Amino acid sequence: MNAPRDKSYSQTLQQALTDPQEAAAYLDAVLELQDSAALLVALRHVSQAHGMAEVTRRAEVGEKALFKALSSEGNPTLSTLTKVLHALGLRLSVAPASQPA
Repeated sequence: MNAPRDKSYSQTLQQALTDPQEAAAYLDAVLELQDSAALLVALRHVSQAHGMAEVTRRAEVGEKALFKALSSEGNPTLSTLTKVLHALGLRLSVAPASQPA
C-alpha cells in the first residue's frame, strides 16, 4: 500500500518558485522549448507562487490585464513581460545560443 504524500506537486512547485534562482531556472528551461504557450504557463506558475495580487501591484499592471496577458490566448507586450519579471525579482537577458542555429 502506498503512503499518502505530504504535499501535492503544485504545492511543491509553488514553494520552489518563490526562490528567484529556482524561478529563473524554471523559466530558462521553458524558454528552451521555444513554445510561447508554455512560457505563459510558466510565468503564470511563478506569478501564482508570489501571489497574483502582489505581482499586479509591484508590476503596476491591472489585475485583469495580467490575467489576460498570462492566459492561454495571451500575447503580452515586451513592456508587460519586463514589468512582470521585475515584479518577480527577475530580468530578461540575452545570451549566445549554445549551438549555432
